[in-house]
Amino acid sequence: MTEHRPRIRVHATSGALVIRDSLHIHFYMRRSHAEVAPAVLRALECYRRVVPSGALSHYVEEAGDWEPVDSAGWNSIRDELLEPHGAVLDLRDATGEKRYRFDYRGRRTAGSTTSDTVCAVSFWLPTEYLEEASPEALRTLVLELAEPLPFNSGHAGLAFNCDMDLVGIEAEVWKWCRRHPGMDLPRMDRLAWQLGTGISTVSWMTLLGEPVLSAAGGAVKLREQLRSTGGTVLELSHERVAIVLSPEPEAGDTERGAVPSSYRKLATTLEPWLFHEQRLAGSEHAAELRRWERRFID
Repeated sequence: MTEHRPRIRVHATSGALVIRDSLHIHFYMRRSHAEVAPAVLRALECYRRVVPSGALSHYVEEAGDWEPVDSAGWNSIRDELLEPHGAVLDLRDATGEKRYRFDYRGRRTAGSTTSDTVCAVSFWLPTEYLEEASPEALRTLVLELAEPLPFNSGHAGLAFNCDMDLVGIEAEVWKWCRRHPGMDLPRMDRLAWQLGTGISTVSWMTLLGEPVLSAAGGAVKLREQLRSTGGTVLELSHERVAIVLSPEPEAGDTERGAVPSSYRKLATTLEPWLFHEQRLAGSEHAAELRRWERRFID
């Protein structure tokens, strides 16, 4: 644990690791799978060059079983990703330590004018990467992954690596969420159906494309808004920006009164475009989610 990052390891009674502090990088694209698949493949190859050999050693096959990835398996994964009608990919390490992970949800209908469905892709790293490499290396990786992707929005920073659908996990995660507002929830599957061109959350790096970038006043206006907090706005190609809020990711700690001011400022600036979950009927944790969505604003 450091001043900015808690060490979170929660194990089941079986000894299996079920919740871990991690780093994640997400991109959301309101375009069809056929449009974005080649770019996603380029980003995946970039990610594979950074992670250790064999880190993504297993994938979920159609029946739901985890299968090892060999050289022939990688060829199948590429073919599946480039299938024009859509793709769902889950790749993991086999250690049980939840260190590396790649997820993609490619929807054929994403980008239609009548749907908020998006194509979504995520890349995961252990928080130890910040010591093994550096925060600067992480920022460089985010920008390299972003380069080929035609994203509308994205973010990178600290997150809880867990399966929210497992019994008891969501209730446990909320305990940590209340304390560490700078850590994100893993909800890519839900966002892929609902996000549209909105912004899922504010994070250490928040990436903006159109139409939100123009609606928020562009890079110049954002830079003015964040000047007092030390936030940096990096202009990228194709009318996109990456907003870096601090030298390294910060979890915050409400028990110590430490909620990063730069996160609050950006959340307030982007409030009109922040996503709010629509399908909460009957949800046991609906009130928690509503408070969490507005944790940097209220």
